[in-house]
Amino acid sequence: MTPEAALDPAWTQGLSWPLARLGEALERLGRACGLTSAGSAPPSPPSDLHQQGRDAVDRWIEAAALALGFDAEPLDLGYLDMERLLVRSAPLLVRLPGTDPPRFVALLRARRRSVTVLRPDLVRVGVRLSELRSALVGGIEVPHAGAVESLLDEAGLDGRRRAGARGELLRRLVGNVKGGTGWVLRLAPGAPFRSSITQAGVPGHLLAFFATQLVHYVLFLASWWLMGRAVLEGRFDRGWLLAWGLVLLTLVPLQMLATWLQGYIAIAGGGVLKQRLLHGALRLEPEDVRTDGVGHLLARVLESDVLETLALSGGFQALVALMELTFAGFVLWAGAGGLPHALLLLGWTLVVLLGSWRYFHLRRGWTKARLDMTHDLVERMVGHRTRLAQEPPGRWHSDEDRLLESYLDASRRMDRLGAILMGSGHRGWLMIGVLGLAPTFVSGGASQPFVAVALGGVLLASGAFMKLVAGVQNLSGALIAWDEVASLSRAAGRKEEVGAQAFLAALPADGGYPILRGEDLVFRYAGRPEPVLRHCKLEIGRGERLLLEGPSGCGKSTLASIITGLRRPQSGLLLLHGLDRHTLGSLGWRRHVVSAPQFHENHVLAESLAFNLLLGRRWPPSDHDLEEAQQICEELGLGPLLERMPGGMLQMVGESGWQLSHGERSRLFIARALLQGADLFLFDENFAALDPQTLEQCLTSVLKRAPTVLVIAHP
Repeated sequence: MTPEAALDPAWTQGLSWPLARLGEALERLGRACGLTSAGSAPPSPPSDLHQQGRDAVDRWIEAAALALGFDAEPLDLGYLDMERLLVRSAPLLVRLPGTDPPRFVALLRARRRSVTVLRPDLVRVGVRLSELRSALVGGIEVPHAGAVESLLDEAGLDGRRRAGARGELLRRLVGNVKGGTGWVLRLAPGAPFRSSITQAGVPGHLLAFFATQLVHYVLFLASWWLMGRAVLEGRFDRGWLLAWGLVLLTLVPLQMLATWLQGYIAIAGGGVLKQRLLHGALRLEPEDVRTDGVGHLLARVLESDVLETLALSGGFQALVALMELTFAGFVLWAGAGGLPHALLLLGWTLVVLLGSWRYFHLRRGWTKARLDMTHDLVERMVGHRTRLAQEPPGRWHSDEDRLLESYLDASRRMDRLGAILMGSGHRGWLMIGVLGLAPTFVSGGASQPFVAVALGGVLLASGAFMKLVAGVQNLSGALIAWDEVASLSRAAGRKEEVGAQAFLAALPADGGYPILRGEDLVFRYAGRPEPVLRHCKLEIGRGERLLLEGPSGCGKSTLASIITGLRRPQSGLLLLHGLDRHTLGSLGWRRHVVSAPQFHENHVLAESLAFNLLLGRRWPPSDHDLEEAQQICEELGLGPLLERMPGGMLQMVGESGWQLSHGERSRLFIARALLQGADLFLFDENFAALDPQTLEQCLTSVLKRAPTVLVIAHP
């Protein structure tokens, strides 16, 4: 039985979308889940998309989702954990296996036993999860079904035991087989932060947390009211004790619910924040990265972690403290001191907040001194060998002593004020709150119950001031950390050029245009009066092998970065296959032009060799990807290196792994570019570190695999 025959006709007809309506399926699914607005026009796939291959369909789905304003993240649905992935990953677009041309299921929601599917007629229907799983894995199980059933017949199993044994046998036979492919639909990391937070459900849980805390404090005050009334009136009977105990027992589940809500908000909000900052780090302009330096970049990473921790903890503490102070104010108003006592609490709260504002400014100066030390330390560690070889030993610590003195002075002033606020915030209020009752004691005009209420309000406010000071200090640290990482958030919000819908999958067939054409290109670095490139003109035809030579500083690498799309010219026209970047989009441009930058701008990441090779392709890789990477490495002379590595392609390399020589790193950069399968390859001084024999070997591989090549080198 073929996989196509294993599919239920309901899936291949009524419940799934054809390839021709794939753009509409994405748009409708995104609109139903609140990922895109109703005004978004669905992109239409080209008529020959299926003939371009499976990879072309995958690329088109990701590009089409980007054009609609959200992300479509590929997801491999394994046989073993398919049900769990379906439940946790919705909304999801799933490709039905065994369909030609391919068909897709628009999965809106999934629960433990049922899923909600959006049909092509836009009707939402509920389907059992087991039925969807059968449609996805039926083609995998069918070839083994006969042998499994025969084995079960021989064992004499029936009923529930037979079903369990059948499932276990199939898991053993095909457990490692991929059951299907899906695309998880999510808001783009660069979407407005408010939309991302709303999509994660943070506002609703925050409102529930506020309501839970409100009920908690009302019941807390009610418990003390019951106990106080029973004691002061001398009616300490069983009924009052039972009521007091029931109220206290009710506080336990409320506190557990508040803790769970707080944890959910922290995890969901922190996840959205980290995702946005990571996306922003990957969207930074090359000039921004080069200007800031590695020390400042590391400082931003450290402050991003500080931001998440302090913002969430400080926000909850400050919120709870303000709620307690509000309740304490009403208690004081109802007590013996009346309105003047409540106003005294308000005045002391303003004093504490003013002191916290001063603490905020001191902490900002302390943070600046600390980050300056971090930046200086990292830069000196990077250049440690240069300092040892060239800098006089007497100057090694001159700047470090100055920075350390500035840091210690800022630390002393900040810690002194912080200790004063932490110690006097609640203790000062205890003294002031009790003194506020002095007129009442002197006059003797208040009864004992009202005096007790006033003292209870003073104690309640004292505990709130401890939380308020700690919360405000944490929020101060979060606000200061935000100043450091705000540039990452702004970079995440930059709009990426998507390109015209007609070119989301691939460029049109050869229309007689050169691969690349530039007219009157001008580029000037910020702060420099003279342009590096002036009225530059170039044309690269299909199949050409070009060598660009020139002295240092003449603009060769700048031209390479413009060709690859890392930089944009201030004026002039640059076309790829007769189309500009606005038409192709940044993703489409980078797909067809690949560069191996200069050695100092290219890096080996602390990951496996396979990850570094396939960095520009896809991850996790397929077997074909690993085989091609192995073949290219052998062509470039890296075969002996792979034989020495215990883990082969999966060996960890980089700073914390296997150390590569200068020439090995250069060949890794060349292989990384070749594995991306572009139309135009740029190699910027990548062959300079190779000996003549290795150079000839690498050039042979490059000329065999790269259809069009531009090599940049010194004369």
